[in-house]
Amino acid sequence: MSVTIGTPNPTLTAAELQAWNDIPVSIAVDLEPSRQIDYAIRPQTLGAMPLRLMGLAMTVKVTPPDFGAVVHALDHVQARDVLVIAAGGVTDFAMIGDILGGHLRRIGCAGLVVDGAVRDIDTLGSWADFPVFARAVNPRGPTGASDGTIHGKVTVGCCLVSSGDLIIGDRDGVVGLSPDLARSRIADAKAKLKTEETWSQGLKAGKTAAEVFGLAPYV
Repeated sequence: MSVTIGTPNPTLTAAELQAWNDIPVSIAVDLEPSRQIDYAIRPQTLGAMPLRLMGLAMTVKVTPPDFGAVVHALDHVQARDVLVIAAGGVTDFAMIGDILGGHLRRIGCAGLVVDGAVRDIDTLGSWADFPVFARAVNPRGPTGASDGTIHGKVTVGCCLVSSGDLIIGDRDGVVGLSPDLARSRIADAKAKLKTEETWSQGLKAGKTAAEVFGLAPYV
């Protein structure tokens, strides 16, 4: 067995990425429900402060208890990348902890999405600038480092994700958009955000719910 490293896909420019900076996960999911990553993959970053993950997916596929591809990924990750670890939902072994996570944070990785388990959460989960999303926390670590794939198309929480996809996460959950979807849906996302702001302003101004949401009069 060995770790296979593929070729990253063409992705978004910095400006195209920045355009999504203020779009909540809820709006992205409303527009593209099939791109929601399983809501069981939850924020593991501690505290009640607002949380924002946004970057470009770097996909890693592992077969627990082997985490070889995660180790090799440390030499390939770029600033703004979100390391997306496809562990098949297996939570018997943590695929990453504070040592590898701390290194990723130091080199500018935007955060983690793990369809599996993480550990060392007191440290790994303390960094507000390095959001961690995972299916579980488990102190039991991996037992091998010789297998896996980097930059392949992976399934994470029932969602197909490729390297270069836009990953957005907040305390609601995570969504993954292909570059084409990110480009084609940004205007719709901004329009929906503006609509929701209009609803809020209307309610605050004392309008009835029927007026705000355009409902037919009740009898």
